Amino acid sequence: MSSTTSKAFDAAKSSSQQAKTTLKTVTEERSTTTSSLLHHPYTRSALPFINGGLAGMTATTVIQPIDMIKVRLQLAGEGAKSSARPSALQVTRDIIAQGKVADLYTGLSAGLLRQAVYTTARLGFFDTFMNMQKVNAEAKGVQIGFRERAGAGLAAGGLAAMVGNPADLALIRMQSDGLKPLAQRANYTSVVDALSRIAKAEGVTALWAGAYPTIARAMALNFGQLAFFSEAKNQLKSQTQLSAQTQTMTASAVAGFFASFFSLPFDFVKTRLQKQQKAPDGSLPYKGMADCFRKVTRDEGILRFYRGFGTYYVRIAPHA
Repeated sequence: MSSTTSKAFDAAKSSSQQAKTTLKTVTEERSTTTSSLLHHPYTRSALPFINGGLAGMTATTVIQPIDMIKVRLQLAGEGAKSSARPSALQVTRDIIAQGKVADLYTGLSAGLLRQAVYTTARLGFFDTFMNMQKVNAEAKGVQIGFRERAGAGLAAGGLAAMVGNPADLALIRMQSDGLKPLAQRANYTSVVDALSRIAKAEGVTALWAGAYPTIARAMALNFGQLAFFSEAKNQLKSQTQLSAQTQTMTASAVAGFFASFFSLPFDFVKTRLQKQQKAPDGSLPYKGMADCFRKVTRDEGILRFYRGFGTYYVRIAPHA
């Protein structure tokens, strides 16, 4: 009996050791596979795009209420020069009073899609353009300078904005829907719902409404961020004794201001064009970007393009 028990114990111990060895081998193989996958050339090439997209989507989640307030400020008093000028705080109170705090996150799905598409496309185009620049520079025996990097950034931003325009339009439609009378609201449930219904009712090409100011806005933003961040950083480094971290934060603040200054008029026009829908007679308030600039200047004053500058700056500066 004792011998049988001993044999059973030894067999169980041996099985346990084999199981541990097998588990260790499987774990090591999985670790090796994971490490191999992460270091695969394709994975390493994709990681910057994935990280960039995730970072942009995270930032969008945080600043979505600010974007909502910015859009409502731009649409307030449309067509009237002497209309009331609500503050960001008043707009916030009105949105909450009409529904709930969660309404500040209206259009979040569209904002996330827009960031995922725009950020990934911008990085992809920029990387492609820079590789082309490197090949040309090596062939000529010269170094890539600021002009080449700025050109690549501007072109990448413009093309990515074109690709992301449908999501941008869906975002504006969802955020402005609450301004309509209850009976006229579309009550979009998600970005997919908004895109499909807009395409069905107005045609697929309607998804690219406001594409020109969207592209101009992206290029103006990139210009402000690239040119003024670099210049501000150089000036602070040579003229002050500030720490490197303080120099970077100050340069970002300066770049954010100029990026906002150059791009806000285009952002304003983009919002107006993407929000508009055809009247029963088939007419639209604005025929295009130039017409919108002209009518707003005539009817509301040129300073209307900078309404909500503070809110817009708070939204843009962290990205500079």
